[in-house]
Amino acid sequence: MSDARDDTCLFCRIVAGEIQSEKLHETDTILAFRDIDPQAPTHVLLIPKAHVRDLTEVTDDHGGVLADLMQAAAHLAVTEGLDHGWRLVANVGLPKAVLHLHFHLLGGRALGWPPG
Repeated sequence: MSDARDDTCLFCRIVAGEIQSEKLHETDTILAFRDIDPQAPTHVLLIPKAHVRDLTEVTDDHGGVLADLMQAAAHLAVTEGLDHGWRLVANVGLPKAVLHLHFHLLGGRALGWPPG
């Protein structure tokens, strides 16, 4: 996977340290930080450091970083005390979404079904 970056992307700028975030977990390939507009008591964003627009651009080369993201989500669910369940969400093609692959780790309240 390349070290691609989009200088106009909010999340690429967070990875580069140009925009502050409350970092919770970081590796060579991923970053997790608190959402500034939380939709649940716990709302963490998990992103690859390299710019990938969304899930439609994921290739076989992204397998390692996707595993890193899932392992980080499980780790953060424990450290954030989400003993009673949590949800991991990825949006694709929604208006106003940041066009950088990201997952929302949500928990700390009852999460209804169906979501939305």
